[in-house]
Order: sequence, then structure tokens, then C-alpha cells
Amino acid sequence: MSLTIGIVGLPNVGKSTMFNALTRNNVLAENYPFATIEPNTGIVPLPDDRLPILAKLVHTEKIVPATVTFVDIAGIVKGASEGEGLGNKFLANIREADAICEVVRAFEDDDIVHVNGKVDPADDIDTINTELILADLQTIENALPKLEKDLRGRKIEPAYMDAVKEAKTILETGETIDKAAREGRFDKESVYDLHLMSAKPFIYVFNVDDSELQNKELQAKLAASVAPAPAIFLNAQFEADLTELDEDDAREMLADAGLEESGLDQLARVGYDTLGLSTFLTAGEKEVRAWQIHKGYTAPQAAGVIHTDFEKGFIKADIVSYDDFVAAEGSMAKIKEEGKLRQEGRDYVMQDGDIVEFKFNVSKH
Repeated sequence: MSLTIGIVGLPNVGKSTMFNALTRNNVLAENYPFATIEPNTGIVPLPDDRLPILAKLVHTEKIVPATVTFVDIAGIVKGASEGEGLGNKFLANIREADAICEVVRAFEDDDIVHVNGKVDPADDIDTINTELILADLQTIENALPKLEKDLRGRKIEPAYMDAVKEAKTILETGETIDKAAREGRFDKESVYDLHLMSAKPFIYVFNVDDSELQNKELQAKLAASVAPAPAIFLNAQFEADLTELDEDDAREMLADAGLEESGLDQLARVGYDTLGLSTFLTAGEKEVRAWQIHKGYTAPQAAGVIHTDFEKGFIKADIVSYDDFVAAEGSMAKIKEEGKLRQEGRDYVMQDGDIVEFKFNVSKH
């Protein structure tokens, strides 16, 4: 299940610094536009406190976390929708991503040039979103002649044409489809096959300096400016420094900064949720593993993520909740005795944190 989050932003907003920290890779992070030309991909483990606890209970050293895949996309400039800068390549890379993480500069630094000459988060967001909106409008304009013909030939429903026109109206007001959908004013699934870029779920990351990390008033104002999309506040350089430290020192550095978790851990969690993913767990002596599935997957679909044979020959799933497993200190005898082991069938919808053993019969398919 390789879903990706594309990291976008204007040049010199700290995008590559953040990406380097996320993936502990050392991609080129230079103080000029287009340092990142080929999109770089990084696979980031999802922070999950449950895994080490389970590993201790089942006496295994091996932990396999769920992951989030980020793609660092070349910096965008005004006019990208018309091919300015690396516009066409940039848009092609965004089309392939499942969600958009927009990095916005909110810090002042005379040594790092801003592509527009001044630090203005609202203006930066507007620049990026406008390019995506213009590209989407182009997509709709190109599709309309064929759609009108299909409507006359009754190949499409009038309701579909109405949805396309409604999407066009939203975009013409300078708004993303994601925002209209989050506010319940538009069903983005109704125009799914147009693959509009501004319909992808957005996450906004504000790259702030140390003082702004503590400034709740400023953060509330910036978060309100992008609501109802999620907003995350981090200092990309601070995050990069954190990754150089061992776990204890990193924890101390976070505590000194008055933070409970790193901004990157928060981003991985929010990103995972934004992609509509959920986690089920397997725990045995060989390994403890978090498996990622789409929210709403049934037990056989979840089994198929481990192996297609498990789905084809699915019989049932033995499930115990994480809390019950921990309370019984991992003892299956105790779990069964207390009636906490559930046997679920084909229609069961998986819950986050279910610890599962699938029963299947290979000859069934």
C-alpha cells in the first residue's frame, strides 16, 4: 500500500531541510531555487508507543512499524501552471501524490533569501494554491467539450456534469476543492475521475523559529488561516539537529524547548491519518509488526495486506484489543479465560490497534 505525501513549497522555505530531517537523508539543501530537481522519496516510520510494549510482552527484539512515504518535490514559483520554473515537472509530481504537505515559511532570516522578497505566509499559500487551482481549471476546460458531447449522447449523467460545473465555480473563487469538501460544501468523490490536484487532502506545515514555537497566539492565527485543513508548527533546523542526537539527548532537547514530541513525529501521524490509514498489529516471538490498511477495511481485506492467500482462503480472525492484551500481560491463556479473544468473520470492520491472528485455508481458493 504505497500511498505518498508530496512535500511542496516555494524555494527556500526549509522544505529540503525538513525532508532531510524526516528521512535522515542528505539531499541537496542549498540556498537557491531548484536545488531539489529530482523528487526524492523518503519512507518514515510512524511513531507508535504500543510496539515496544508488545515486543517486551512477547519477548522479541524485532519491531516493524507502519510507515509514511514522503516525496520532496522541486520548489514551485508563480506561473508554474504555465510551465514557469520547473512548473510542468512539479505539477506531474504532485499529480502522483495522494496528499499534499505544504511547507510555509514563517521565520525571518536575512541570510536566507525569500523568493518574493518578504516573509508572508498567507501570500506564499496563495501563490502555491493559485497554481494548483489554475492547473485544475485547465483540466476542466480541456474536459468540458467531450463531457458536453457525452451528455448529449447520454453517456454521462446530468448530475455528473453539474458536479464538474460546481467544481469549476469553486475553483474560480480561488478556493481549493479540498477546503470546500472539508467544509461539507462539495463531494470531491463526485469528480474523482478528473484527478484534480486541489482535491487532494492538504496538510500545512509552518516552518517557524524558536520564539514562534512558543507563540500560541501566532499559531492559532496561522492555523485559522488554513482551517479546516490541519496545521503543524515546527522549526526545520531544530528538527534536523534533533535527528543527529541519540534518543535520550533528543528527548532532553525537546523537553528544554517545552515540547512533548517532535514536529516530524506529529507530521507523520497527521499524514497517516490524512491518507485515511489505520493500523492493525501482529505480535509473536518472531516480530511485532504494525500493518497499515485503509480505514474501513474488513478482516479479509486486512488479511490480504499480509498475503493474498490469507484473503482468498480467509476463514476467520482471532482478535484481541491492544488494551486487553497488555492487561493480560500477553498471556493468551489469560485472554481466553477472561473471554477477551473474539472470533470475527468476513464482515468485521478492523479497528485501530486490533491484535490479530488470521485463520485461512489455502485450498479454499
